[in-house]
Amino acid sequence: MTNCSEGYHNGPIDYQFDSEHIWHPYSSMLHSQAVTGVVAAQGCELILDDGRRLVDGTSSWWACVHGYNHPVIIEAMQTQLHNLSHVMFGGITHPPAVALCKRLVAMSSDSLTKVFLADSGSIAVEVALKMALQYWQGQNQPQKQRILTVKNGYHGDTFAAMSVCDPEGGMHTMFGNAVTPQLFAPAPQSKFDGDFDTSDLEPIAQLLSQQGNEIAAVIIEPILQGAGGMRFYHPEYLRGLRKLCDRHNVLLILDEIATGFGRTGKLFAYQHADIEADILCLGKALTGGYISLAATLCSDKVAQGVSESPSGVFMHGPTFMGNPLACAAACASLDLLAQNQWPQQVSNIETQLKQQLATAIDYAAVTDVRVLGAIGVIEMQHTVDTAALQSRFADLGVWIRPFGKLIYIMPPYSISPSQLSQLTDAMKQVAKHISDTDIDKHHQHQAEVKFVSHG
Repeated sequence: MTNCSEGYHNGPIDYQFDSEHIWHPYSSMLHSQAVTGVVAAQGCELILDDGRRLVDGTSSWWACVHGYNHPVIIEAMQTQLHNLSHVMFGGITHPPAVALCKRLVAMSSDSLTKVFLADSGSIAVEVALKMALQYWQGQNQPQKQRILTVKNGYHGDTFAAMSVCDPEGGMHTMFGNAVTPQLFAPAPQSKFDGDFDTSDLEPIAQLLSQQGNEIAAVIIEPILQGAGGMRFYHPEYLRGLRKLCDRHNVLLILDEIATGFGRTGKLFAYQHADIEADILCLGKALTGGYISLAATLCSDKVAQGVSESPSGVFMHGPTFMGNPLACAAACASLDLLAQNQWPQQVSNIETQLKQQLATAIDYAAVTDVRVLGAIGVIEMQHTVDTAALQSRFADLGVWIRPFGKLIYIMPPYSISPSQLSQLTDAMKQVAKHISDTDIDKHHQHQAEVKFVSHG
């Protein structure tokens, strides 16, 4: 039997075992892709097992907003680890959970007064959807069972969360009828920094008008549709959607798991539209990316409705709900945000991204370049080879993981201008290489066609 302590610190990585036995996200066990060995991280850099340092452009899937090995978060976790690393939350409470929930209630909109702590973003969404369904049972309207959302959305990989992800171009279409069919409106088309087209709201308004009596809630990612395409849409869409939900007596769930805690330039993305949610989902950056934790906040109205349902209690309770170690990390992360350096950090990142990525629009294979807050996106004409580009980016000294047609970054807020330049330079270099390759292929094809036609 292998002793785990022999290799979990900085021992050599057994890549063959990894390839044969370990399932990585969105990967095949029959055709495994190369993985990058990381043994440490510091600041905004990942330290590889071969000694290389890569500037992290993804904040470990958008979570490590303060960078790695931050002394404030590490100290808070170490202190908590020696006091109480975990205890069940059923019938028990503890200081880190109370402190965290106080902060979340204080920093979110006034209507959000109740907090349910979960252990991942997907579960926070599951909780939100269950809250919405149980609320209407408490209102003696059990027929309100459907969830309405927009296409190009993404809310997680568990089953209820999958049901509100994009039903056509999303990653869950293979599960077919096993996923509960929900209602979908076209995604908003008006760009964040453009003019708002009121016709954007017409399809979802029509669905609410026709089927509002069976719709429990609308769920949407505010301002940024993340994994569904890194699309930035107009705040007026959210304002109109809030009014429509009120008019048709439907709850509004805002999924801020990717956008919360400053990523779009506001503490929460819904603040761009100056609206409030009935239910709010938080995760990812909640702990600064140091340990998994999520939260679902709701209003007094929702909490009362859930409590008045036939069961009388909310039927959910994850084993690691309210984990003290995670709550301590979250409190430390929120303390860092409270120092209020993030608005200037994010603003500086946005300015630099706009300046340095702008010229990429001139590349032949690029269809769009867009920036919002600490998010920079180069959209290509066709789907890119994620595995191949990861390796190419590593050779350029950066960690960037493209997906679909997108080469994007969401770096830590603490990134230096020089590190950010290294990321943007790499993005443009790769986008240009793809463009040049496409041009070469086109010229070769034209030459072959000409040869055949003259032959």
